[in-house]
Amino acid sequence: MILADKIIRARKKNGWSQEELAEKMKVSRQAVSKWESAQTVPDLEKILQLSALFGVTTDYLLKDELEEEDLTEDASGNAVKKITVDEANEYLAWRKIAARRIAFATFLCILSPITLIVLGGASEIPSFGISETVMGVIGLTVLFAFVLTAVPIYIYCGFRNEPYEFLDKNLPFELEYGVRALLTERKKQWRDTYIRANVIASCICIFAPIPLILSGFTGNEFLSVLMLAVTMITAGIGVFIFINVGVQQASMEKLLREGEYEEKQKEKNALKESVGFVYWGILTAVFFVWSFLSNDWHLSWLVFAVGGILFPAVMCLCDILTNRKK
Repeated sequence: MILADKIIRARKKNGWSQEELAEKMKVSRQAVSKWESAQTVPDLEKILQLSALFGVTTDYLLKDELEEEDLTEDASGNAVKKITVDEANEYLAWRKIAARRIAFATFLCILSPITLIVLGGASEIPSFGISETVMGVIGLTVLFAFVLTAVPIYIYCGFRNEPYEFLDKNLPFELEYGVRALLTERKKQWRDTYIRANVIASCICIFAPIPLILSGFTGNEFLSVLMLAVTMITAGIGVFIFINVGVQQASMEKLLREGEYEEKQKEKNALKESVGFVYWGILTAVFFVWSFLSNDWHLSWLVFAVGGILFPAVMCLCDILTNRKK
């Protein structure tokens, strides 16, 4: 088997078009076409790139007598992972379940302070006949109960996802022949659902503060506290939808290495994840410190509102810093 046939065979096995292979090799589609039609032969540098890309030895590519693929090993000493159709379907099925669980755990975290906030507002009304201390204990108990329910869900999903850790860590892997086409079609069918869900979730989050805003005109502080609870619940529903569809969308992009999971996006994603983790951690700390020291639970939630507005700007700054570094 000559080099041209081997390139065609390896390209199709990975489910790539000539355009996709050309993009990975940083050459034109016409160059790939000439390689595959045996009009030209790749230079030594390109042979080495093809060897690394296909996960085969240079001997296999260059020696016509070698018919069977001679696989190479990656830097860690492990053969490049080949993902089959069954493995891809199994991963997507699990991530669909995980998406709902992660979304539900996040929803619980959003709901967790509501009881404390409402009881804090109720403690200001003498007719309730319950002391502020008792209400605080009840509110904190509910808060920690919700959080302690959510945390094991996050931990379980993390452990359950270990077999697919190589996708999150951007370790080398390849899709077997036909898998890319299957995933591309599945993503195409999913697109309408993804867009519709994001539109609905965006509308829910935008309209969530309306009850709170309207209650401000009544001058009734306890009603405002109740409407704050309604706002948080409504916003939580929107976040649930965002996470549910977002995790499923990300799972397909990880397998296809598209969107945020393209090779060129690795550095940006790593920086964004680190900054995002620190950013929301600081906001959460500020929220609790402000709330417990001042007992202004009806105001301290604004930390997350302002933080959410500023977060896109922080992410844009990360992009700018990454581009300057390059």
